[in-house]
Amino acid sequence: MASVPVPRLTPPPRTMLRDTVYESIKQMLMDHDLAPGARLSIDGIARQLQVSPTPVREAMTKLESDGLVAKRPHAGYVVASLLDEASLANLYEMRVLLEPPAAGLAAMRATDEQIAEMRALVETMTAHPAGENYEQYRDFAVRDAQLHRLIAEASGNPLIADALSRLHAHTHSYRLYFKVGIAQETTQEHQQIVEAIAAHNSEAAPEAMFHHLSASNERLQAVYAQE
Repeated sequence: MASVPVPRLTPPPRTMLRDTVYESIKQMLMDHDLAPGARLSIDGIARQLQVSPTPVREAMTKLESDGLVAKRPHAGYVVASLLDEASLANLYEMRVLLEPPAAGLAAMRATDEQIAEMRALVETMTAHPAGENYEQYRDFAVRDAQLHRLIAEASGNPLIADALSRLHAHTHSYRLYFKVGIAQETTQEHQQIVEAIAAHNSEAAPEAMFHHLSASNERLQAVYAQE
């Protein structure tokens, strides 16, 4: 019997709706329109987004795995607390274990197209640095996360890319809340990383990434010293 051709599958509307709702709520959380500890009403968010509660519940489950919301007994979901000093240190220890080796792999495996995309993103960050305006700072942080994601993807290891995407949700939530002035230093460090990858230098790339993460951690830890 001849096999019947399988039609090309397309994402069902529910999946696309769930992802859209997830991104909408995540944006609210990252912008801190909702304060840490604030209760999140599934029905209220559903009305605001003009959707049913189902995709909101599904989005909340994913946001909980990202560490951006927490589920409380008899209270439902609340906005997750900001990272404390010890948790931030733990986060950067994890990043140091993952990102320098990822940069080294990217130096060996990145395609010309991926390198061009990294360079273009760094140029955009240079041309549009973060300023006093909150929206500008948010955009800079988003580009920062995009660059780290591109490097992780260029490593060729999808497990590294997935792990880092979860960690960056915490990192940039923290950065956006405190609005630490890091744009100029960060951009220079990014340039060094990308140029090492472009040169396919598998020794310089992880070193540049390690230097960047160490400096970034010191800048954020300095916030606690001022408290």
